[in-house]
Amino acid sequence: MGRTHESRPHYHFKPWNVGRWVLWGLFALVLLAAPKVFSANFQVSLLSQMGIAIVACLSYNVLLGQGGMLSFGHAVYTGLGAFVAIHALVAVGAGSLPVPVSLIPLVGGLAGAGFAVVLGFVTTKKAGTPFAMITLGIGELVFAMSLMVPEFFGGEGGVSANRVTGEPVLGITYGPQIQVYYLLALYTFVCTAAMFAFTRTPLGRVLNAVRDNPERVEFIGYSTQRVRYIAFIVSGFFAGIAGGMYALNFEIATAEVVGAANSGAYLLFTFLGGAIFFFGPIIGAVLLVLAGALLSEFTKAWLLYLGLVFLFMVMYAPGGIASLIMMNLRVAAFGKLRPLLASYLALFGTGVAVLVGAAALVELVYHLQLGDTIGTQFNFLGATLDVGRLDSWFGACFVLAVGMALFELTRRQFALQWGVTQEEIEREIKRREAAI
Repeated sequence: MGRTHESRPHYHFKPWNVGRWVLWGLFALVLLAAPKVFSANFQVSLLSQMGIAIVACLSYNVLLGQGGMLSFGHAVYTGLGAFVAIHALVAVGAGSLPVPVSLIPLVGGLAGAGFAVVLGFVTTKKAGTPFAMITLGIGELVFAMSLMVPEFFGGEGGVSANRVTGEPVLGITYGPQIQVYYLLALYTFVCTAAMFAFTRTPLGRVLNAVRDNPERVEFIGYSTQRVRYIAFIVSGFFAGIAGGMYALNFEIATAEVVGAANSGAYLLFTFLGGAIFFFGPIIGAVLLVLAGALLSEFTKAWLLYLGLVFLFMVMYAPGGIASLIMMNLRVAAFGKLRPLLASYLALFGTGVAVLVGAAALVELVYHLQLGDTIGTQFNFLGATLDVGRLDSWFGACFVLAVGMALFELTRRQFALQWGVTQEEIEREIKRREAAI
């Protein structure tokens, strides 16, 4: 009788993605070390606002980037989450709500999810353009209600509260801005990780499929409306957390937080950062805060500059900044980046010339319209421009025209060089595949 060998189980372990762990570690390190580098109170406040914007833009990208749902009313859920959170903070201060101050953003998240459950059931009945129009209508409806229901929205003055309430825990009162920052940084990291994990779930994969080919998803037995609805609730939850973070940071909520301007900002900067890639909205969120806080200090026409940048990105880089980074990382991985450096420098130089000429022309037009208020003379990059002098207008137009001509020539040459580089990469990929 032969000896039978028992079959032993074989265990296969998936290797760790070291690169991913390094990236998340660097992200946590940046959040921890940022206040050490930018230690001024104003700078710490900007860092806190960046954390809020990151969560808000990433929650919006659950709709746009992951699900292909263009929303014009995302501020509804961040804003309503902020209002519920500020009312909760008032109740905590009055002693009627036994909730720690550190959990106020979660209250906003639950509120955002609750409103998404109600409003999303109607909104996600349609997709594409009808979805976008419904979100726009709901956004305008909620903003109108914010002016009509002062009992909840507080009227023109909004609702304010005090985050320094209750007994301090380990000396943490949330009075100093640095304490608020680290709390918001913790929420930023956890929410970012949770939304990234969501993209890797089966539901996240099906949501991508709904974005790319809804007919095939319906064919294999999934309800596209149900998938959109669940994603809408998830997005509303994290948007509400961003609103709660806003309420905790600023200790006030006004009707502006549910306005169309905020919804447009989330759309604009998520697109600029790159909705295709997960880290794109993070880049967009940082630019959102920097544009609002720094660029607005340099010029009153900063919104016009944002519009011009948006048009430029739509024309030449529709995938956003993240797509530019990833394309060049691919080129660098195949050792083809160095030959392109000269072309990049030429594009940068001519692009700066276009920017300088356009900015000078914009400032001239702006001062022409408001000359009686702000004067006709102004200093622009060390040069004195005057709307009443022809040479100022001629100089701005000349720099703009020459810059645009040189940029277009440089861009065409770069496009040819880029095409050759991509062909070489494709040949290298086929060679490696054939060698396996």
